[in-house]
Amino acid sequence: MLVTLAVLSLPTACKPPVSDDDSSRGSAVSSRLAASTPMNSPDSDGAIWTVGESEARIIYGQPGSSPYLALACEGEGPDAHIRITRYAPADEGAGALLALVGNSHAARIPVDSTWNGRAWIWEGTISAHAPNLEVITGQREATATVPGAGEITLNPSHAPAQLISDCRGEASLLAQ
Repeated sequence: MLVTLAVLSLPTACKPPVSDDDSSRGSAVSSRLAASTPMNSPDSDGAIWTVGESEARIIYGQPGSSPYLALACEGEGPDAHIRITRYAPADEGAGALLALVGNSHAARIPVDSTWNGRAWIWEGTISAHAPNLEVITGQREATATVPGAGEITLNPSHAPAQLISDCRGEASLLAQ
């Protein structure tokens, strides 16, 4: 039995142990581009939701400043979806999950870097009928996080609930 263990260990005796040292892996690792420097979370005190270019789009941010986030309804009926835009620098070709947490719900929405004509920013879509959108329809604050783009506190508002309700084709929340 001892001879068998000695023979089995011979092929590995000449090889170095597993290591985190990247220098032994060649130039492929050293030529890889690194992600951009992470940004700090913006101050959301006083940030509000406002109607965008149309009533099917709302924007969140500080009055008079660049927006932090936008929600837009696209499509109709069962194909309706919400486009979420996080106005934060993204690396070209990057993808991530935007995490929404709040109101006893959570949603993780795949987002990709998208060129908006001036910069690479984060955008993704989710079905307007997805139950986890309740994360932003409640009366308590929520947070939105994209890795490297900081966390935004979304102050409570009826605007996201109204947009999602309208996009789903439901009766107006204000009329209820």
